[in-house]
Amino acid sequence: MSDGLVYIYADESCLGNQFEGGNPGAAAGMIEQFDPRRGWRRKDYYQFDPSTTNNRMALTSGALGLAALTRPCDVIFTTDSRYLVSGMKEWVHGWAARGWRRKGGAIENLDLWRRLVEEARRHRVEWRWERGHAGHTKNEYANMLAVRAATEAKSSGGLRESGFEGWLEAEMERGRHLDYLDLPPEEPFRPDAPPPAGG
Repeated sequence: MSDGLVYIYADESCLGNQFEGGNPGAAAGMIEQFDPRRGWRRKDYYQFDPSTTNNRMALTSGALGLAALTRPCDVIFTTDSRYLVSGMKEWVHGWAARGWRRKGGAIENLDLWRRLVEEARRHRVEWRWERGHAGHTKNEYANMLAVRAATEAKSSGGLRESGFEGWLEAEMERGRHLDYLDLPPEEPFRPDAPPPAGG
């Protein structure tokens, strides 16, 4: 990626998530950047896990997306996981101040929280929550990537050329996302407080 704001749209899937653990799932996302002369540059990523939970896959989607950026970037990270957004905006700061413990005891998924914090520390990130399955085009695309990876038990092994444009064309032929305009979001970048050191 060249200089400029980076957008990551991420989602997670866990098949049969009504049970505790033992369920296949995946983390996925699309990374994009807009060049006024060349347009969008987009890459996809996805990772399968044979036994996981939605929360673990949400954290993995964040860590994978940020780790794929090879230099420090300004990032708007959009997800439908309140767990991920609340954690990075609020919880991790209190946990770090208490020696990486919650008031109620041990932190669930601590290994992945620490991994995500480490990756986020290299960047300036604004964490944005978007309601899932509410028609947000790029959130729906990330959801499709995650569900497909979980269903097919496939991982991308790094970044892949994005299939967003082809997916969007097929969706529009089905009468979906007809009001979508492929332009950068208008909302200004407001980075959240950097994650705590010493994760």
